Amino acid sequence: MAVVVNKLIPEFEASATSGVKVTQQSHLGQTLVLFFYPKDNTPGCTTEAMQFRDHYADFTQAGAQVFGVSRDNMKSHDEFKAKLELPFELIADTEEKMCHMFGVVKNKIMYGKKVKGIERSTFLIGPTGVLLQEWRGLKVPGHVEEVLKAVKLLKKAA
Repeated sequence: MAVVVNKLIPEFEASATSGVKVTQQSHLGQTLVLFFYPKDNTPGCTTEAMQFRDHYADFTQAGAQVFGVSRDNMKSHDEFKAKLELPFELIADTEEKMCHMFGVVKNKIMYGKKVKGIERSTFLIGPTGVLLQEWRGLKVPGHVEEVLKAVKLLKKAA
């Protein structure tokens, strides 16, 4: 079942770094920011993760929990998280369950070959588990600030 803006997100269960389990129920009452990215240790993904890191205090102050999501395994995530000193957890979606649920798996052309990849996307989920906003196929510059602005507006409205 795919996610739809202004609807409850479907049930899911995922494993994140630091032994954290993430489910649809585990973060009710909190605003969730899930950012999906193609691959650990690639230039765009590193920049995006560092920007979320650099604004992390602002996100938590505004009441949001941030998670990065990719198809990389836990070992890769642990190394990426340590290398960049990321204060948030990374979800290892090795079976692509969350990627398919959020509809971020896309066909891409890489070096002239058709490959299945992750479309860089971010989702804002409200405290009741409803998907409030989505950013799909985005560019990294200015994106984290835009998501933070949406989170702050949500807090202000609460």
